[in-house]
Amino acid sequence: MRNAKPHSLEGMATKSELGAYLKVRRERLRPEEVGLPAGSRRRVPGLRREEVALLSGISVEYYLRLEQGRDRHPSDQVLDGISRALRLDADADAYLRELARPARPATRRAPRPERVASSVQNLIDQWTTTPALVHGRYLTTLAANPLAIALSPAFRPGVNTLRAAFLDPEMREFHRDWDEMTAKAVAYLRSVVGGAGEDPRLLELLGELSLHSERFRTLWARQDVRHKTSGVSRMVHPQVGPLDLRYEKLALPGAPGQMLVTYHAEPDSPSFERLQLLAHLTTRPAAPESHRNTPATARPGTG
Repeated sequence: MRNAKPHSLEGMATKSELGAYLKVRRERLRPEEVGLPAGSRRRVPGLRREEVALLSGISVEYYLRLEQGRDRHPSDQVLDGISRALRLDADADAYLRELARPARPATRRAPRPERVASSVQNLIDQWTTTPALVHGRYLTTLAANPLAIALSPAFRPGVNTLRAAFLDPEMREFHRDWDEMTAKAVAYLRSVVGGAGEDPRLLELLGELSLHSERFRTLWARQDVRHKTSGVSRMVHPQVGPLDLRYEKLALPGAPGQMLVTYHAEPDSPSFERLQLLAHLTTRPAAPESHRNTPATARPGTG
């Protein structure tokens, strides 16, 4: 195994997160997308540095300093020009500006444990027909109601949903849209970690995923940024079958980084009926001890 530096740390633990981001975004933009001739003598993908500088209204020398990390805090006016030149959308532009902010003084204080308010747990527990959970800053499940836990093992408190998506083989079968889902998850993670590159929890997660998942390395290196808070998740549940569920993410006031996530199906759809069935299976009373099935490990003739 090669001792290569994990690609997942590029842009997070390097000396210039901003420079790495600018380089990748520049290389992904085709000349014709910004009104420049493609030409036939290009030896590198995307735009040249001098082209980005021209479109941004800054000197080539100054843009080169930004990419090389020799200047990390450009003015808002410069960022406006670069954002326009690179055709950044709102999420990508916000991430650019986060990277360009002066770094906060480093502290040796250990990160505080993320805890969910008891009132939030009580609230989601009352939603017996709606899967609901709370994610922490780096997509670790902090709290969940019984229906969410029944919906996916990745929604159990303490499980990092990103780690499960990439490292648990069963998740590839569970998510019918696994490729799309993982791409969105990585782009969402990048959107919320700007400026948190030295958090040991984040570095541990990125390092583990980088070492064990080629798919993650590829997605992280793309530098996609998407703060998507709603969409559709397509699953195959082992008990009730295919489910197309819409999710909504809501930031919890007074709890930085925590997101309340709910899932629901279109009324009267097959997914709605299947979700209702799962809710029924989850909330029905447990069978009396004398009527429960004998555990498989204790069945006659198995041992």
